[in-house]
Amino acid sequence: MPQPSTLQLLRVHFSFFLLPVYLFALSQVVYTNWWKAMLIFCILHLLVYPASNGYNSYMDRDESPIGGIRSPLLPTPELLKVVSVMDIAAVLLSMFVDIWFTVGVLVYILASRMYSSRVTRLKRFAISGFLLVISCQGALVFWLVYHGSHLSLPLQVPVTGCVASSLLIAGAYPLTQIYQHEADAHDGVKTISMLVGIKGTFVLSSLLFSMAFVALGLHFALQLELIRFLVLLCCFLPVQIFFLWWMRKSWKDAHEANFDNLMKMNIISAVCSNTGFLIILIWKLID
Repeated sequence: MPQPSTLQLLRVHFSFFLLPVYLFALSQVVYTNWWKAMLIFCILHLLVYPASNGYNSYMDRDESPIGGIRSPLLPTPELLKVVSVMDIAAVLLSMFVDIWFTVGVLVYILASRMYSSRVTRLKRFAISGFLLVISCQGALVFWLVYHGSHLSLPLQVPVTGCVASSLLIAGAYPLTQIYQHEADAHDGVKTISMLVGIKGTFVLSSLLFSMAFVALGLHFALQLELIRFLVLLCCFLPVQIFFLWWMRKSWKDAHEANFDNLMKMNIISAVCSNTGFLIILIWKLID
């Protein structure tokens, strides 16, 4: 039985916050291989993402709140062993999809290690760390899901879908760092949120979210599906309301840019975006 710290630091529940990109990509596949779609879900959300979380926690050894955990336990060597097994399992299972999907998963795992490792530590650099995360969790994951779930396994996927996915991640990512400035500085990490400050983080996120919805609008417009885009906008309305409320409070009192409010934002955003993309997916099935 794995140690409590190992189970906690894998943060399997955090995969829920990354589910929207999977649902978005799957909803855009016209001819779907559902067996592979389910396999891809398991590979990404039960193996790749948790292993990435675990490796990051092993390297960071956080003592302050991290994504989804208020009081993280200290990692043990067991965590690194479990992460390695999960990575190997993810790669082996990826071969049942196809070789290109396997290569994509390897790229994601390698990028994750370069981001967190004390040797490369790309997360130390605000811009490169930011670009790496949004590229992998956004565009790369969209490509993996679309390519792997499609019956014909196409190498070409909708570019607008990749761009929109990366921009959605880009809008959320700076907010996840907004309460960690002191801890990150102590660890020698310079984040995009530290670079622009608390007020700048909200401005940057609002700009990136706006760009994401422009990209989504273009994506659905090109497919003559603007009504679906409008439904998606309605689903995101609670997120926009909470974001503006939180921004207003944080601009008046910087202490409001804290872990509790971030988790509220994450939960509302995940529930609303997952609901929106799930509606689009079901809509596709009905059509």
